[in-house]
Amino acid sequence: MAPDRFSYKNFTDELRERLSIVDVVGRRVPLTKKGQNYWGCCPFHNEKTPSFCVSEEKGFCKCFGCGESGDIISFTMKINNMDFKSAIEELANMAGLKMPEYKPRDPKIVQREESLFDICEKAAQTYAEKLFAPEASHALAYVRNRGFDDDMIKKYRIGYAPKNNIIANKYASSKNLIDSGLCRRGEFGMYDFFRDKLMFPIFNAKGRVVAFSGRSLDGSEPKYINTTDTEIFHKRKTVFGLNFARDAIHRANRSIVVEGQIDAIKMQVNGFPETVAPLGTALTEDHIALLCKSNRNITFCFDGDGAGQKAAGRACGIVMPFLRDTSDIKFAFVSGGKDPDEILKTGGVDAMRKIIDDAMPLVDFLWELANKNYIVSTPGGRAQAEKFIDAQLEKIADADLRKHYKQEYDKRKFQNWQSWKKPAKTVNIKLPDIDAITKNTLIYIVNTFPELAERYLEFLGTLGVDFDGTAPDLNLDVAAAEKYIVSLKLQRYLEKLNMQKRELTTQMLSGDESVRDEISRIDDEIEKYSEKLEVLISI
Repeated sequence: MAPDRFSYKNFTDELRERLSIVDVVGRRVPLTKKGQNYWGCCPFHNEKTPSFCVSEEKGFCKCFGCGESGDIISFTMKINNMDFKSAIEELANMAGLKMPEYKPRDPKIVQREESLFDICEKAAQTYAEKLFAPEASHALAYVRNRGFDDDMIKKYRIGYAPKNNIIANKYASSKNLIDSGLCRRGEFGMYDFFRDKLMFPIFNAKGRVVAFSGRSLDGSEPKYINTTDTEIFHKRKTVFGLNFARDAIHRANRSIVVEGQIDAIKMQVNGFPETVAPLGTALTEDHIALLCKSNRNITFCFDGDGAGQKAAGRACGIVMPFLRDTSDIKFAFVSGGKDPDEILKTGGVDAMRKIIDDAMPLVDFLWELANKNYIVSTPGGRAQAEKFIDAQLEKIADADLRKHYKQEYDKRKFQNWQSWKKPAKTVNIKLPDIDAITKNTLIYIVNTFPELAERYLEFLGTLGVDFDGTAPDLNLDVAAAEKYIVSLKLQRYLEKLNMQKRELTTQMLSGDESVRDEISRIDDEIEKYSEKLEVLISI
C-alpha cells in the first residue's frame, strides 16, 4: 500500500522551509522580479507575454493565463510528470536532506507535541503574570529602564522566571514537563531551568510559543540561556522575531539581522520592524534559508568589536550559497562598544538609520576580509588571500553570478595588489648591487616568512630585488632569517655612513672646516653600529 500523503507532513514542511519556490521554479523557468513577486512565461502552455507569477512570500506559483498553480511539490510533479514520492525525492536532493522512512504519524506523537505546545503556552502566561509581582520589581525596573513600555511588554509577552521552582511546582502533573526543556530532574526532584531570568518567549512561524530565552539580571554570564532543543523547538532552525517581522520584511524588501533579542525588539519598535536575531551568537545555514524564503536582501548589523567582526565573517561565509543575482547582502557595524539599543537611545532613529544605510555591500566586505586577514603586500600573503576569496566564491551556486564576482575581484587584484616593494623615502647614495647569494637568500626569506617581509618592508624595498622570483630552498628558521635581515640592514647602514664620511672628509680637505663636527658625529655612529653588528654576528 502506498504511503498516505499525510504521513509525509513533517518532511514536506521541512522541504518548504528549506527550499525557495523561486529557486525551484527558476531552474525551469527564467524569472524576472517585479515588485514583490517574480514573473515568467508559463511552462504549461505556450505564451509570449509572461503571466506565470511566483510568490516567495506565499510559497506559491500561479499562471493567470491557463490557471495552473501550486507549491514546490505540485510544481515539481507537474513539470517533471512524476508522482508525489518522486517529486519529494528530487526536492530532498536539492535541499540536501535524506529521505526518511515514512510511516503514518503516530497519534501519540501528535498528542505529545500538542502537550508540549500547551506547556509552553501556560508557562508564558505564568511568566508574564510574574513580571508584575512584587518579587519581580528588579526585573520590571530593568525592562522599563531599557525603554520597554507596557504595550511592548504585552506584544512580545515578556515575563519573569522567579527564583523558586514555579513551573515545576505548578505543572508537576504534566508527564512531558521535562521534555519541554522548562524543568530538569535533580537529586531532590524537579527544578526549573529558568530562575531569576527576564523571559522572552520564542515563537514558531505560526506564532505559537515553542521555547524561551532567559536573560540574566545580575550581570552573570552568559547573558542569555535558551531552552534546549525539543521536539517542537530547534534552535538552529528558529529566528527570533521572525513571526513579528515577516510582513515588514516584504514591505521593506530586506531583513536586518542583529545579535540579541533585546536589540531585535528595540529595532522593531523604533522604525525597523524587519529586524530579527539568531538565538545566541551562532548564525546557521538554516537561519539564512528561513530569511531567504522571506527575502534575499539581508543587512547584518553587528557590534564593531572583534567578536562582531568575527560574527560578520562567519555570516559572510554562510550566506554565499544563498546568493542570487537579485540578492543584496550588506554588513553594518555599530562602533564605540555600543549595540543597536544604545544607538537608538543616544543617537535616535536617524543615527541608526545612517548606520544601516551606510552598510558595506558583500562584495566590498569579502574583499576587506581578505585584505585584513592576509598580508597582501607579500607574494605568499596574496596567494593565501586569493585562495580564501576563491573558496568563498565557489560556494555561489549561480555560475554566471560566480563568474561576475571573480571578474570583479580580478580587477581589484590587478589595481590594488601591486608589488609590495616601496622606494626608499630618501636615497642620497647609490649602494652596491646585491650579490646573487644575498638576493636568493632574501627571496627565500620573503616568500617563506611573510611576517618578516611586512616587518622590514621599508628596508627591503630599498634593495631593488624582485621578490616574486624563485630561490633554492634554504634551511633557515624564522629566528635565523630575521638575524640575516638585521645584519644586512646594519651592514648597509654602515656602508652609507662610511660613504658620507668620505664625502665630508673631501670637503674638509678642500678647506671647509664646518663639516668637522658632522664627521665626528658619523664616527660615533659607525662605532656604535659596528659594535651592534659584532654582537649580532657572535650570537
